[in-house]
Amino acid sequence: MLGWEFPPFISGGLGTACYGLTKALSNLGVKIIFVLPKPIGPETPTHVQMLTPQHCRFSRTVTGTTEKTNELLNVQFQTVSSTPLQPYMTPQQYQKRLEEIIRQKQLLSTQSQQTLDQWLEREIESLSVGPGQYTGDMYTEVHRYAAAAVHLALQQDFDVIHAHDWMTFPAGIAVSAVTGKPLIVHVHSTEFDRSGEHVNQMIYDIERRGLHAAAKVIAVSYLTRNILMTRYGVSGDKIEVIYNGVDPEDNDDRISSQQVGIRSDEKIVLFLGRITMQKGPEYFLMAARKVLEEMDNVKFVMAGTGDMMHRIIEMAAQMGIGHKVLFTGFLRGEDVKRVYQMADLYVMPSVSEPFGIAPLEALNHDVPVIISKQSGVAEVLTHVLKVDFWDIQEMANKIIAVLKYPPLQMTLREHGNFEVRKLKWSGAAQKCLKVYQEVAQVAV
Repeated sequence: MLGWEFPPFISGGLGTACYGLTKALSNLGVKIIFVLPKPIGPETPTHVQMLTPQHCRFSRTVTGTTEKTNELLNVQFQTVSSTPLQPYMTPQQYQKRLEEIIRQKQLLSTQSQQTLDQWLEREIESLSVGPGQYTGDMYTEVHRYAAAAVHLALQQDFDVIHAHDWMTFPAGIAVSAVTGKPLIVHVHSTEFDRSGEHVNQMIYDIERRGLHAAAKVIAVSYLTRNILMTRYGVSGDKIEVIYNGVDPEDNDDRISSQQVGIRSDEKIVLFLGRITMQKGPEYFLMAARKVLEEMDNVKFVMAGTGDMMHRIIEMAAQMGIGHKVLFTGFLRGEDVKRVYQMADLYVMPSVSEPFGIAPLEALNHDVPVIISKQSGVAEVLTHVLKVDFWDIQEMANKIIAVLKYPPLQMTLREHGNFEVRKLKWSGAAQKCLKVYQEVAQVAV
């Protein structure tokens, strides 16, 4: 399994999804080797074997070792001697590294040598077109991750390759090429979700290449499936829709919010997610202003960070509601749980949301939910209020209704919590396992 983030190294829903899915797959008896491009620390979960490019070092003599610690009883680390990969390499430095990989690969294995050489040749060619092709270091990082994943893969025994989102697609293609194992790509978000119509052509090309190279594609919703078919030309027969899930939680009583400057008589409306164009934070603020025109005892909490953070803070001030909006920054772990326990209502005004795990987490904590109709999670939830992201008047009306009418709030709490208990990661894992078995059988 190839992923770009995993708890505790997370920036959003992808890491949460990878954690939930791998844990559920592990409970089904699936052995998972998770390749992550970040160092592994003592907080790493113990249900999955994790490898990182930090453990892949290129030299003439390559040795693999496995370590176990008391903190990580089920996590095995593979180390390879010599110099580690360094972050923020230039394309020129990476080209030299790839040339070194070609030389050292001959000492590793002759398995699929011709295929690997062809792939490496293409990678070098793509890196030799000049600096104009690069808008930052991320693309170099993606390709270095792919090279490291190939080396790690040649030392492991596995049946299928499962790649999450575009940053791991080059690695998935490469590992499939050198091992002959089938590739499954899992689409949690597309470039059209993240950027609207202003797509980054290089990212789009990587996504398209990965989608067409895969034996099977997993989409997190029919909304995403439709985008893959219409925008990327992927056959519908190739796409399996597997919804995300949530693990049931034992909910504690609501905690006091007075310690963070919120009066006991004030209602709390929560936005939790990346503060980016895709998540619609400006629509949340515009709806908040309309709500405050009708009722004053409300505070709006925006939990998260993103490229629009400063703009949204300034927007709240310009609207004259800055004193009614609290910005928490990025939250994780127990802090997320606490903010849900404080909330009277959760709102997800996303412009384009492939799925949306946060509404499931909110319902799991007995918090009523309003979601945009432009979301994948809207396909599976019925006991929530739905609104077009751009209809700020209707969004405000629904917020006011939930806050003012306790019977409506209670109905949404009870029915929503009951509904979300059917959306478990165990169900998603069983469907994933079925996909694994299907592509593995075809490969044989």
